[in-house]
Amino acid sequence: MNVVMTARAVALMGSLETARIDRPRRLEELFDAHHQRLYRLARRLSPTRDDARDLVQETYLRAAQKLASVPAGPSSEEAWLVRVLINLCRDRWRQKAVRQRVPMPAFATPAAIPSGEAAAIARATIWRALELLSPRRRAIVIMCELEELSVASVARILGITAVTVRWHLSRGRRDLARIVGGR
Repeated sequence: MNVVMTARAVALMGSLETARIDRPRRLEELFDAHHQRLYRLARRLSPTRDDARDLVQETYLRAAQKLASVPAGPSSEEAWLVRVLINLCRDRWRQKAVRQRVPMPAFATPAAIPSGEAAAIARATIWRALELLSPRRRAIVIMCELEELSVASVARILGITAVTVRWHLSRGRRDLARIVGGR
């Protein structure tokens, strides 16, 4: 019995040592494999580059804290990291909404503005319109329209059904048209 206890202790210590050695390597592998994709998504979900970098950094901090929760395999890892990133975005949007509680001004429609300026105004208008969508709907619209992911991919990444993704995408498009159109 004492031999069994000693063997378990040695095995446990060995596995703890292996976990310590593999932990930095595992984080490095996650970062190398997925940071560009996460940054692109974060950039589209946040208003500035610095905010996007912060989101990606927070995502990897969460991964480091819960490394055992990150599933193995490239697509499963990516899905887990994207869900974390989107949840962090949702938290930020909620905090911002609580702090602001101020109605957005009406959107200006560019009349005869030079093309560079018109493009900047169009981007700003779309960005403000996206900010008015609910966090989940905004994430789905961005992933489908800007990231050009398929409905099935978005459903898998977010852990929801394809029907739900299509519904949010349809409603999101309708809401954006209404917001930008000023109706």
